[in-house]
Amino acid sequence: MKKKSYLSLCFLPLLFMIVALSPACKKNADASGAAPVVKSVRLYLASPNDVEISNGDPKTSGAIYSNGGVYVAIVGNNLKNATEIDFDGVPASINAAFISPNNAVVKLPIIDYTKVDTTKLYSLVYKTPGGSTTFWFKLGPLMPTISAISNVFANPGDSVYVYGTNLVLVQQFIYGGTKISSFKSVSDGSSLGFLMPAATPTTQIVITTKSGTAVDTIKATPTITRISNENASPGDSVYVYGTYLKNIQSLSYAGAAINSFKTSADLKFVAFVAPATSQSGPVSVTTKFGTGTTIYKVYTPTYLQNGVIENMEGGWSFNGMNGWWAAGSGGINKASNDPFGWLTHTTDFDGVLGTNNSIFIFLNTGILNSGDGAWYGGSGTRLSSNQWVPVANLNDAPGNWAIKLEISVAKGWNGGALDITTDAGGGYVYRWEPWKTGTAYKTKGWITLTIPLTSFRASDPTLGEGMGASINKITDLLGPTGNTAANIYVHNYDAAKTATGFYGAFDNIRIVKIK
Repeated sequence: MKKKSYLSLCFLPLLFMIVALSPACKKNADASGAAPVVKSVRLYLASPNDVEISNGDPKTSGAIYSNGGVYVAIVGNNLKNATEIDFDGVPASINAAFISPNNAVVKLPIIDYTKVDTTKLYSLVYKTPGGSTTFWFKLGPLMPTISAISNVFANPGDSVYVYGTNLVLVQQFIYGGTKISSFKSVSDGSSLGFLMPAATPTTQIVITTKSGTAVDTIKATPTITRISNENASPGDSVYVYGTYLKNIQSLSYAGAAINSFKTSADLKFVAFVAPATSQSGPVSVTTKFGTGTTIYKVYTPTYLQNGVIENMEGGWSFNGMNGWWAAGSGGINKASNDPFGWLTHTTDFDGVLGTNNSIFIFLNTGILNSGDGAWYGGSGTRLSSNQWVPVANLNDAPGNWAIKLEISVAKGWNGGALDITTDAGGGYVYRWEPWKTGTAYKTKGWITLTIPLTSFRASDPTLGEGMGASINKITDLLGPTGNTAANIYVHNYDAAKTATGFYGAFDNIRIVKIK
């Protein structure tokens, strides 16, 4: 009686299989009261991906990492009537319908490896009324990696964080030649916090965990992670955010040298006033440790080209305009000339110090009832179809590309999400809800919002629309050709009315490569 259906069938056929096999095995499994026996653990996937994870031998068994959600199939004898199944000492949820005398399909539990009982690490304990058995099963973090340091310039005693992956179950931590005896990992292993030692570090970081050792050189080459306004008017305040922004020797914005700037005390941003330039170019920061430069340009020209989703300049013929009049209103700075004669003149969306003289779309929704909000009917707008990403780049990692737009929220905003969807996205949604930090949200003039494509998420049955899994590939969002239309609108997901409406403008919606 060879059985492999737990690997290649879905749960409903699996249930039918268990019901069909139970009468033949019931006498030996249930009546004998024999203790369970585990022979192997396999990944619960369709063949040929149903690989064996563990055969119980620590020398030859593989390893798996999961923070819950992965299903495995336990193969053995006398597995019926399980009362408890523990992985690394943490009980898993048991569904009797997925257990037969010889097979048990179980979802791995969520395990906090900063709190796990290390004496039970890599163990699977299977319990039934007939007894229990312990089986070797290497479930745990994979090899550690180091990606960044929060502040290599920290003073002795200051808090510092090392960022990476699998930074849990740490056995030894050496920073710049100094052994760190006190440190703390976050539960998902993405960072490790400690106090900067008295000695000035100049060499390496060495982190040894239960799974292996990661080594990295302590470096301080500046990086640029975000720019507050990539299409700033002359005189507007601009902030360049990044890491290692100390001892700056030169700074340029769109190729124009910035001679007067101020670095924040925590070294997280550099502030300056936008120069009078209209050329397009990258932003660059140079320190004595090196240069960090954006791969994308600021003052991006957006005229009749692929990658443009919306730009109000150019009138009816401009690539990117389609149906915005359904809900969005056209606006222009009051002091500017109106090329069409029908734009709303307003100074609500001026820059910080100067003015924004471009034409833009704005939404003024008013308070929304629970569930209200769509691209039509007053709370949103529709944007025309265009080639977002070149066909040659559709197989790029989704995190390498991002939507960028300039946005200005003129009045305090509290309630509702600014959603972006695509026609080809199959339900993937990006939700922007900056007011959730605790206060009504308002910008100081125009800012640039950068949205990596990985920020578009599916619906979650519990958390709701746009709160589930991220896209796996660019075509999940843009379709097989990379050409799609889009919608941008405000939607109220809460059970109560929004505290305020949304009064904000946006322009220059484009997609660019960021990595």
